Amino acid sequence: MKVSFQGEPGAYSEQAVFNYFGKVETVPCESFDVMFDSVISGKSDMALAPIENSLAGSIHQNYDLLLRHDLHIVGEYFLRVQHCLIANPGVKMEDIKKAISHPQALGQCAAYLRGKGIRSETVYDTAGSVKMLKESGARDVAAIASKRAAELYGMQILEEGIEDNQENYTRFLAVQREAVVAEKEAKTTIVFTLKNVPGSLFKAMSVFALRDIDLAKIESRPLQGSPWEYLFYIDLIGSVHDETVQRALDHLNEYATMLRVLGSYPRFKR
Repeated sequence: MKVSFQGEPGAYSEQAVFNYFGKVETVPCESFDVMFDSVISGKSDMALAPIENSLAGSIHQNYDLLLRHDLHIVGEYFLRVQHCLIANPGVKMEDIKKAISHPQALGQCAAYLRGKGIRSETVYDTAGSVKMLKESGARDVAAIASKRAAELYGMQILEEGIEDNQENYTRFLAVQREAVVAEKEAKTTIVFTLKNVPGSLFKAMSVFALRDIDLAKIESRPLQGSPWEYLFYIDLIGSVHDETVQRALDHLNEYATMLRVLGSYPRFKR
């Protein structure tokens, strides 16, 4: 099986692929758009897309891509993110003046970098920052990435676990061309739009409250082409095959101008 991810080999997303799927062939992609396109085109069987981080919040581009493409969410995985300060072999901590990495990784290590007096510079990817550092041979620059990235590129780890908050997790969604049937311990992701009239969102939320359906997440995104109108993404606990969930969605259809189920899939337990 081929699974696409965004980033260079050694990226956190690739580690999540191996943790979740086991021994598979990975397909590195330079962007989230390319990652989704690889599944649509059949270049890969599935993609593992980061959708939110426990510290930095949602990855909005992937919410938009889920709506844009005819793909189905078939699973989820939570990856514990541990950042390492990585340098070229032989470099000492006191030599480091600058750290390079993806903006989210730099943000998650901001207090650590300030405490060390190290300035930050953003690049396109965590593992990519290690690759760039190795190619440059710089002795006063470090990269922030995973332990696996350091090992993959033959680099030196100056310090592990440099993230400011240890409860640092990224949630990934597995997507593919075909839907799955999740019966027990399921989660369902939907997206819908509403008329911009008083009480519309209250009525939409009431269809779940009246049936004691647990909502794990609510996310709003601008509706492209319609200024000041919004899409609402919801993760609810339960399967579309549950009678209670189905009745709630039927009820929501009475208020929604558009409703789409993006996937009903096994819930990940960490």
